[in-house]
Amino acid sequence: MVSFLIRRTGVMLLTALCLTFCVFFLTNLEPNLEKLTKSEGNQRMSDVEVQSWLEENGYRQPLFKRYGEWLGVAKGWTRTDENGEISGRCIKRGVPAEEAPDRCGLLQGDWGFSLVFKENIDGIIKEKLGLTGKLMLCVLLVMVPAALIIGVVAGMREGSKTDRTLSTFSILTTSTPEYVSGVIFIIVFASKFGGLRWFKGTSATAMENITFENFTLPVITLALYGVGYIARMTRASMAEVMNEQYIRTARLKGLGFSGVVLKHALRNALIAPFTVIMLQIPWLLTGVVIVETLFNYKGFGWTLVAAVGNNDIELLLACSVVAVFVVLVTQLLSDISYVFLNPRIRVS
Repeated sequence: MVSFLIRRTGVMLLTALCLTFCVFFLTNLEPNLEKLTKSEGNQRMSDVEVQSWLEENGYRQPLFKRYGEWLGVAKGWTRTDENGEISGRCIKRGVPAEEAPDRCGLLQGDWGFSLVFKENIDGIIKEKLGLTGKLMLCVLLVMVPAALIIGVVAGMREGSKTDRTLSTFSILTTSTPEYVSGVIFIIVFASKFGGLRWFKGTSATAMENITFENFTLPVITLALYGVGYIARMTRASMAEVMNEQYIRTARLKGLGFSGVVLKHALRNALIAPFTVIMLQIPWLLTGVVIVETLFNYKGFGWTLVAAVGNNDIELLLACSVVAVFVVLVTQLLSDISYVFLNPRIRVS
């Protein structure tokens, strides 16, 4: 297990480097840099002025050198102007140049400065992740139990009317994207047009005070899409287990149907869905991008959209690092948990 963890951690770090470099390369393409220059200066800047600004701010260095500076493994650039004033990546306002560190990147905990929010990015990420964490927790508390109940009940009676009904419901929820179900919920339950104004206000108020009225619709919108997928996987696993020989033996020994399900079938049937449930966590990060924007809940997904729309390169890179970290760590935890849940699997 130790060697497995070491190998997986190495692969994880290599994958993270590759993915973050791809994002760094794409966000630093020439059109993005030109747009960044004009947003920091003015929209009437000439091409010569644009090139001069990029040169003065270190954007004309080799790509790998700049990526190393952003990571914090390479020394930050410095420049001395005609008046003898020193500027550089690691030199902050109000701090003497001689006191500035040589390296100021991700490894040093310096996430950069947001051009949109006008504050340090680490504070923004902590705040927005906390808001999204509340939403994701509520979604999981609704989605996982509902999906498991639907899947187990459908799998217990494979081919029955109950199975067909629940399977149809699962397919419908999975085939309906969040931006469709969210709009439908808003029209029906939160607008004058729908007539059922059960949920008033926007989810922006949930950032300070979560209530049933301002938080139900985004939670249900996200949970409904994931319920169908988990339920279908659980139903398939449960149906397969119910046809196993040891289940038939337990029934022949006189054990009741509910006893067979609870003592023998359920535990083995939930092994495969557990992996699917763990993989829903990184999916929720992509799902919240749509739902948070739709319901004006200013969490991590809303921040990512704001960074893209305003060409906030540093904030966009920070969001990509968080997303990559969540995906890779979740996959690692899923593999480790699966080994413990299924004794037939051995790690060599």
